[in-house]
Amino acid sequence: MSERLFTSESVTEGHPDKVADRVSDSILDHILAEDPNARVACETLVTTGLVLIAGEITTETYAEIPDIVRATLKEIGYSDPEFGIDSKTCAVLTTIDRQAPEIAQGVDPGGAGDQGMMFGYASDETDAHMPAPIQYSHQLTRRLAELRHSGALPWLRPDGKAQVTVAYEDDRPVRIDTVVVSAQHSPDVSRAHLEEGIREEVIAAVLPAELYDPATARVHINPTGSFIIGGPQGDAGLTGRKIIVDTYGGVGRHGGGAFSGKDATKVDRSGAYAARWAARTVVAAGLARRCEIQLAYAIGVAEPVSVWVDSQGTGVEPDERLSKAVAETFDFRPRGIIEELELRSPIYSPTSAYGHFGRNPESVSRFDRTVQLFPWERLDRVDRLRAWF
Repeated sequence: MSERLFTSESVTEGHPDKVADRVSDSILDHILAEDPNARVACETLVTTGLVLIAGEITTETYAEIPDIVRATLKEIGYSDPEFGIDSKTCAVLTTIDRQAPEIAQGVDPGGAGDQGMMFGYASDETDAHMPAPIQYSHQLTRRLAELRHSGALPWLRPDGKAQVTVAYEDDRPVRIDTVVVSAQHSPDVSRAHLEEGIREEVIAAVLPAELYDPATARVHINPTGSFIIGGPQGDAGLTGRKIIVDTYGGVGRHGGGAFSGKDATKVDRSGAYAARWAARTVVAAGLARRCEIQLAYAIGVAEPVSVWVDSQGTGVEPDERLSKAVAETFDFRPRGIIEELELRSPIYSPTSAYGHFGRNPESVSRFDRTVQLFPWERLDRVDRLRAWF
């Protein structure tokens, strides 16, 4: 059997690029809560002491953007001037235009908000139908955030990264080869105390025992020795700069379009969600062990110009038949995706960190209404797809 190694990374909500994503999606949610038909393309830049909001927004409501920015920074944990950006005192600048009318005249009848291609992916190597390296990397970064917010490891600060290398034999994960965790911390924690906390409370607590052997896996914790300066002070952050973290960790292809800050008429977002919904359905239906789906659109045109399914040699049916079955089971027109998945709801801020995929759909109360988070992860089309054959 041949062995290969594959690595994926995740970053915490306090990473500067993820701060930017969270701010953009928080602004989007506040607008959608009052105006579900708003058109939003909101970009954020964060750096030491400054948040800059730019983009195109067309809406019938009003959003107090500085208040949203400050509340978001506080939720993440940037509420101390020592961290380089403080929710109470940072500067917030905005430069917002309306969406171009040429785009609106194509989108209003139901067409795509832009041209481009989007990919969805699923595999059977984890219960969430996600590649193992990115799934476990997200679990590590989410655990860092949980321990920080709960106070269990009070020396943790908001910024952080994790990276997991999985060994595969004949395309099956057999062990975790290497783990890297870089966690921002206060200056008064000792190196020994930090390493013990990360090994025991983060790595050992979340990685599956059947794959992770602490006696043989290589582990790197804060490899440079210390990580005190981080977040927007350590590195400027931009919306949409972690598209591989957001998707499948480098497994499969990516169309290049980011998600955060965009309403669902932008097929960069809704098309990618629909492609994941369909790809996961194919795998859950037992029609393939791995499935990648590409959708492609022309601006202003409702029907996708192509629907392509690649089962990577694992399909129980030819890819041509799988493509036809998927195209007839799912409505990939932008308006159809939006209506089926209720994408005009304020559901986007929770997607801004720890991945847009591999998360359980759940009904929660947001903005005094009940909404479903991660609806593209549901498996409500499995029987319909199976019946096609």
